[in-house]
Formats: sequence, C-alpha cells, structure tokens
Amino acid sequence: MKLFTQHPASVGESYTEHLGVASHFGLRMIGGGVAALIHGVLPFLFTTTGSRTITALHAEIVAKRAHETEQRSVEFVI
Repeated sequence: MKLFTQHPASVGESYTEHLGVASHFGLRMIGGGVAALIHGVLPFLFTTTGSRTITALHAEIVAKRAHETEQRSVEFVI
C-alpha cells in the first residue's frame, strides 16, 4: 500500500486526488503532443497549441508548488 500512497502524500494529496491531477496533466500533454505532431505535417494547423499547452501546464504546476510551500511554511512573530 505504501507504494501507492507515499508519493501522493509527499505532494499533499491522497491517492485519488493524485490520480486526478496526474491524469489531467497526462491528458493535456497527450493532446498538446498530438497537436504538435499534426502541426509538423500540416504547419498551418495548431500553430500555437503545443506551446500554449506547455505554458499552461507550467503555470499550473508552479502555482500548485507555491500553494504547497505556503501551506507548509510557519511564520514566527517575535
């Protein structure tokens, strides 16, 4: 059971939450990748889809990490 819960717990998620987040990211990457492959063959299609997908996913993961850091930090008042 630890194999299924250790990593999700390390990023502040349950197994089910992690499954949803990872699936969301994976499907978005597949979609962007397919668009990039089609763009390679037909350069007039999906001219910005791949780069927009990468930019959006990067922004999501940076925001998620910032939120996790805020939750873990402790403020001291002296």
